Amino acid sequence: MIIQSLLDSDLYKFSMMQVVLHHFPGAQVEYRFRCRTEGVDLRPYIDEIRAEVAALYRLRFREQELAYLRSLRFMKSDFVDFLGLFQFNDKYIAIGPGDGQGGMDITIRGPWLHTILYEIPVLAIVSEIYFCRTQPQPDLAEGRRRLKQKIDLVRTVEPELEFKISDFGTRRRFSLAWHEEVLQTLKREVPEYFAGTSNVWFAMRNNLTPLGTMAHEYMQACQALGPRLRDSQTFAFDMWAKEYRGDLGIALSDTYGLDAFLRDFDMYFCKLFDGARHDSGDPFDWGERMIAHYGRNRVDPHTKTLIFSDQLSFPLAIEIARRFHGRVRTSFGIGTNLTNDLGYEPINIVIKMTECNGQPVAKVSDSPGKTVSKDAGYLRYLRQVFGLEPAEKT
Repeated sequence: MIIQSLLDSDLYKFSMMQVVLHHFPGAQVEYRFRCRTEGVDLRPYIDEIRAEVAALYRLRFREQELAYLRSLRFMKSDFVDFLGLFQFNDKYIAIGPGDGQGGMDITIRGPWLHTILYEIPVLAIVSEIYFCRTQPQPDLAEGRRRLKQKIDLVRTVEPELEFKISDFGTRRRFSLAWHEEVLQTLKREVPEYFAGTSNVWFAMRNNLTPLGTMAHEYMQACQALGPRLRDSQTFAFDMWAKEYRGDLGIALSDTYGLDAFLRDFDMYFCKLFDGARHDSGDPFDWGERMIAHYGRNRVDPHTKTLIFSDQLSFPLAIEIARRFHGRVRTSFGIGTNLTNDLGYEPINIVIKMTECNGQPVAKVSDSPGKTVSKDAGYLRYLRQVFGLEPAEKT
């Protein structure tokens, strides 16, 4: 089995799932798979992908895993009790040939509470099977050489930068085994620069800090769950604060683009949340605008953390750290460049929410190609409501 534990997922899946249990237990959703990499044909692997996904249905949370989740200060007892009963159900997922890029369609549809955990393991399965079949004898020596280059580069960073990197690479990793080797190497070689991992299972197994707060699906679902569309972003932040009471305080800034985020992220949210996460658009412009926004709202940016996580490389992360040193706290979540850098082109695959409670939901990105919507009419309406300029064709 590629996925050996239900904890082999990102922390933000569990933090969002707890919000769903407590506030939106009846929500119904749909997710769709998308391959953004041209020239990739996943059709030969569909049967193998189906078989690995079917293996998920046999998994249950083990007692030691539930005990680990209980040890996290923000996980509540009733939620962990619910996870003790949780299992995947095959009636919520369909995998088959598709007309889109990649030639494969994956649709996940059902109660949000019972479908939210599918995304990360399914993407990890697709990625590992693809590379297992296209690179049956992987050049691990090249991967280790590239990892050593990254480590050597990190060691040149000035100590006063307080440079911190985290692993955000579960979804598009080369393989489970390589992923864990990367984490163990970073912990052994540069522990002072390594903040932790988004992967809860590896955090538990390797005594690392699990990291994560919210993802786009949470912000998107609130388009259907809140009182009105224009207030969906502030509704999402309010409900998050209601659940976590100041914990897990990193706000996601790019569901509607930065301009809309700054309009809604007022003085109350500036003070309430610990910082924000960048996931699209120019990182330097984003950081400058966030610092200026804190200043306008009478918040000292030195007390806030900006997390950068959009297609980062190590040189880019270091450049960003130097740009904002002494002005704001920074941290860096590195994904594919960390867990799938062996000399082969990674595949850019995503599973995104497309509906909630029977209505379309969308993400409007500051980066070309990352806007998510299956309904062009709804996307136009969303742009109008939030005062967004028409952007790239989706």
